[in-house]
Parts: sequence; structure tokens; C-alpha cells
Amino acid sequence: MLLFGKHINKYYLKYFWLLFLGVLALLFVDWVQLLLPDYVGDIVEILETGIGDEEIPYIVGKIMIAGFCMFFGRMLWRYTIFYASHGMAHGVRKDMFAKAERLSRDFYHKNKIGTVMAWFTNDLENVEEFFGFGTVMIVDAVFLSMFALIKMFALDVMLALFILPPIVLIIIWGALVERIMSKKWDERQKAFDRLYDFSQENFTGIRVIKAFVKENQEIFAFSKIARKNAKVNVSFGRLHVLFDVLIELIIGLIFASLFGFGGYFVWCAVNGAQPFGFDSTLTVSKLVKFSGYFDSLIWPMIALGQIVSMFARSKTSLKRISIFLDAPEDIKSPENAIKLENVKGEIVFKNFSFSYPDSNSRSSLKDINIVIKPGETVGIVGKVGSGKSTLANSLLYFYNLASDSVFIDGNDLTKCDIDSIRENISYVPQDNFLFSDTIENNILFSKENGTEEDARKAAVFSDVDSNISEFKDGYKTVSGERGVTLSGGQKQRISIARAFVKNAPIMILDDSVSAVDTKTEETILHNIMNERKGKTTLIVASRVSTVHKLDKIIVMKKGEVEAFDTPKNLLKISPTYQKMVRLQELEKECTEGGSN
Repeated sequence: MLLFGKHINKYYLKYFWLLFLGVLALLFVDWVQLLLPDYVGDIVEILETGIGDEEIPYIVGKIMIAGFCMFFGRMLWRYTIFYASHGMAHGVRKDMFAKAERLSRDFYHKNKIGTVMAWFTNDLENVEEFFGFGTVMIVDAVFLSMFALIKMFALDVMLALFILPPIVLIIIWGALVERIMSKKWDERQKAFDRLYDFSQENFTGIRVIKAFVKENQEIFAFSKIARKNAKVNVSFGRLHVLFDVLIELIIGLIFASLFGFGGYFVWCAVNGAQPFGFDSTLTVSKLVKFSGYFDSLIWPMIALGQIVSMFARSKTSLKRISIFLDAPEDIKSPENAIKLENVKGEIVFKNFSFSYPDSNSRSSLKDINIVIKPGETVGIVGKVGSGKSTLANSLLYFYNLASDSVFIDGNDLTKCDIDSIRENISYVPQDNFLFSDTIENNILFSKENGTEEDARKAAVFSDVDSNISEFKDGYKTVSGERGVTLSGGQKQRISIARAFVKNAPIMILDDSVSAVDTKTEETILHNIMNERKGKTTLIVASRVSTVHKLDKIIVMKKGEVEAFDTPKNLLKISPTYQKMVRLQELEKECTEGGSN
């Protein structure tokens, strides 16, 4: 009953010699363990007959040697087998992490982070447990049982036949329970996923929960999910305990019957009676040996029960991990992909349309035809939901694109190496994600061996250097998880600095100055125009003030390009842009009037 699957089979080969040595050590310990009943039985026989008292110290010495052999043998198999199991888990976890990096955004829309984390932790731990300790239990259940039964039959066939049916009963019972245990464990894991998802979401949004005073409501919702999780776990635990109790009960009954019938056979042998019509040659010393063999058989029988439960858990967990590792990679480089080199920054959209997965074919972008020349700084404006971010993000190839629709320097993106596409683009996302690390390391994220001077130069570019310098630890300040210790404007500007350090020929700022004041915004835009001369920059914005001095502006409306021209010409040809300008002027007048 080994655990096999295409994602772990290679580790049986990789760690074959470790596993082989560990199994040999385990078999050696099993063999030595069955010598102990012989030695104890010999001592009882000497005491029973009164012959050979001088042999007792010698037999005690053999018992001590056997104990030392078992000690070192157990050390060896524990090291080799558990080392192999840890190595397997390490390798599978690396494969899973690499897979997680390759999967598209669509996969994470369908699978919550809590579920994914459960695969990496709970499920992988179950597989590791069976690969290691499960191997030990299987070897003991098979070989120690076989060794013990051989010795028992050799010692007394009648008594061995008497205890054989209950052992067979345990095996049959285990096979029947395995299917039920597997189903129950799957239900348990799904309940755990829901609990993990809810907890992760609440911890992430804890500030929103506190701001809206929804702590009690969320606690109540959590208690409902926790109760369902507890109910499933209790149901599984009851079945597991019931199975173990029944095995323990059977073992206890066998032991009681063994001494009862064994004592009767000894009495018959002493008095010359024939139990059940057979001659009995069982002596006290032989009964002691037989009970010692059966005592050695208890652990394999208990292990057999645990193996059923453990195998059911690990089989279900491996299935869940395999589904993750076998998930289709929607976004991947084609064969003989073009590697973008010496990119100048020309961007062309040709009859480009786009629909998000699971959007029922509703187009987010329709028939886009745009040519952005190398070195141009272009703004993208429009109402919320008009397709601004979708248009800019399509260059990063987060979702599959239609062929011959998006080009960089004349190269069709669907025929290019994805890594080379993204290496040539600096990106500032809307959510401004920061890692729980120092501000310096966050800025230098894309630059290996970067210095604090590089980080400072980028911070000056994004007008956040003065803020960072005011912190007690300066650029060594730890930003906290998701930049929790920083303001929204500081996170935006640090994200811009991180993109600037990359010094890519194309930069995309996705509504990345919305949280800063007008003066800071003007400083950043001035630095972009000066520091990124000759490089292409796309700036997605909600305010006209952000883009009114750029080379050109794309005006989006309901997923289509309403106009693409200079700011001056847009005032003549674009109703949407004209309205945005009027609203901004009106807002400015109201603000100035209010201040007066």
C-alpha cells in the first residue's frame, strides 16, 4: 500500500538507496526484536527445569546486545527514511511554488489564497507523513507480522491457527473502512479550506472591519464556519477512534484468549490430556515465547489500522496537490519564442479586442487600433470601467491575447518569450503591493546588487526621498505587511521608485499618482518627462491634470478608443475629454472659491 503518483514517483528513485538502507535497518531491527522472546523463554525454561543455571548470565548478555542493536538500527532507519521523506516534501514544495508562479491570474480568481495555502501546508504534510512514517508502518505490518507468524507456527501450529482468523478480520475491516475514511478526509480538508479562506480574508481586511465596527458580525460569521469545520472534524475523529478502538478490542480479546487457551494446552501437556483431540506439547517456556511473538505482532496490527487512515488522508491530499500541479498553464511562451532585445518602445494595437475569462464573452476592449511611437509619453483616460487598465495591462500578457493584435517593436506578443516581454516593461500596479521588508529592498526589488544610492535616486525621482529620510531608520525602515506602516501616497511613490530602478524601455503607471497631492504629482510627471526621455511611458489616470502635458492621450469610452491625439487636438475632437476638462476646471473654481 505505497503512495504512488506522477509527482512523487521520481522521489522513490531519487532516494532509493536511502530508502533501501532504511528498510534493511528496519528489517534487521524486526529480526532482532523477535530474538528477545526466545531469550526470555530460554530463561523461563531454565527456571522451570532447574537445568543450566550457569547459562542465565550469558542469555542476559545476549538480551543486552540485542537491545543495543535495536537502538542503533532504529537510529539508522529513522535518519534515512525520514531524511528521504523531508527531501520529497522539499522537492514537491519547490515544484508547487514554481507552478504557482507560472499560473495565470484567472487561476487565482477561481481558487482562493486560503485553499492554495492549504495545499502547501496541510496536504503536503499528510503526503510527507505517509512517505516517511507510512513506509515504516507498511514494512513493519508486512515483514514483522510475517516473521512473527512464521515463528508462531513453528512453535505451535494449533495455537497459531487459533489467533489467525482475528488477524484476517482486521485486514478485511481495514480495507472496508479505507473508502469511508478517504471520503471523510476530503470533506475535512474542504472545511479547513473554507476556514482558512475566511481567516485570511479577515486578517487582510482587518482595518476595514474595524473602521466599520463589524467585529461582532465577523466573529459571528467565523463561528458558523468554525462550527461546521468542527462538526466535520469530530465526525472524522469519531470514525478514526472507532476504528482504533475496535482494533484494540480485538487485540485485547486475542490476548485474553491466548493465555486462556494457552494455559489450557499447557495443563493438557502436563497431564497427558488431548485438547480437541490433538496431542499438546506446549510448555510454560513455549507459551512465554509465543506470547512474546504475539506481543511483537500487536504493533503491526495497530499500524495496519493507522495505515488505512493515513493512506486515506495522504491519498486525498496527493490528489488535491496533483490537481494543482496538473492545472493548465494558460499563459506560456510558444515554441521557438522570440526574445525581445534592444527594445525601442514602439507599441501597436491592431484590431485588438479582449474579453476576460468567464465574462460570458462580453468584450472589455473592442477593435483597438493605436500606434505609440518609441519614446512617447502617452496618457490613458476615461470613465471608470472604460478599459483603461485593461488596455495598458494587456502589454504584460497576464491573459491570453489574439495573435497579430498587439506588437512591441513589430513583434507579435503571442510569438514572444513572456519573460523577455516583462523584463522590458516597468509596471506600477493600482494596488501598490509592498513586501514586508525594508523600503530599500522594496525599491531595489528588480535590481540585483543594487545599492542604497540607487534606491535614493529612484526615491528622488518619485518625490518620496524626503519622507523616507524622516523615518527613524531611513531606507532600512521595514514597511510591514503590504506596506501597512506607510500612507497610501507613500506606497504609490515607493512603487513608482521600484519601477524606475528597473530602467525598462517601457513603463506603465496604472493610476499610480491618485493618492498624492497636485504639487507632488507635478514633480513626478516633470521627472518622468526629463528622466525618461527616449523611453516609452504609459500613464493611466483618472484626472486630466495628470496627463494634460503629455505627448499624446488615449481617450477610452466603453472599451473603445474615442480619440487618440495631442491634448490640444483632443479639446476639439473628443467629447469625453472636453467634459473631463470642464469638470476639472469647475472643481478647481469651487475649491478656490471655498478657500477664499
